[in-house]
Amino acid sequence: MSSGIEFAKDGHVARVKLNNPKALNAISPEMDDALLAAWTEIDADPGIWVAVLSASPGKAFCAGADVSAGTDRDGRMALGGGLTGVGGPQYHLRTPLIAAVHGYVIGGGFELAMCADVIVAADDAQFFIPEVKAGIIGEAGIIHRAVRQLPHHVAMGMILTGERLPAAKAGQYGLVNEVVGAGELDAAADRWAAKILAGAPAAVRAAKDAALRGLGMPLDQALTTRYEPIEAYAGTKDQLEGVAAFAGKRKPVWTGR
Repeated sequence: MSSGIEFAKDGHVARVKLNNPKALNAISPEMDDALLAAWTEIDADPGIWVAVLSASPGKAFCAGADVSAGTDRDGRMALGGGLTGVGGPQYHLRTPLIAAVHGYVIGGGFELAMCADVIVAADDAQFFIPEVKAGIIGEAGIIHRAVRQLPHHVAMGMILTGERLPAAKAGQYGLVNEVVGAGELDAAADRWAAKILAGAPAAVRAAKDAALRGLGMPLDQALTTRYEPIEAYAGTKDQLEGVAAFAGKRKPVWTGR
């Protein structure tokens, strides 16, 4: 991976870390290239069952796009290696993603965190949408995600005032799954990864696919739609193993096949 992104595989877990602390872990075009390469490799590797996104220690998880590195993105991809869908084509990550956030979670960095399936936050995390306070407004992706992932008036209050949402409140409003001490953030992310790894990997991916695709449909359509990953899972070794383990009152042993 290029400078600014660390990528490693740890058993069935892929670890992706933003490492641009001098710029509050803001994402440069080069970092976007590396992130897209990471997401693509993660989805293509059958041995990776869950991914964890974190950032190097410091004041911020991520301050959005690194404007000091240049603003011309050449239409290559959306911010966050394509995850946000802002500034270019969106990449739909099939693998479950956990975001472990700390400090300032600002603008596009806030949006990147909301692209994750699970968010764990250090107790010093502060989420905010600062555009109006700076007298600017551009791509509105963060706004559309905020009003979908927070109570309406909480989101609108943040959007219209630029006020910060502390981690404790984010937990109360359901924006994050867990709030922990800063020194416990990595361990909390690992606990959530272990919970996800306890499920059959193909079933987990199929569940994610159906949940997210169904969000864009009326309920009656979502209920009657056939989801290819769910259908493809039927009759697999892991599906049969789940049935056998349940019947035998034992823990299943997943192979990803």
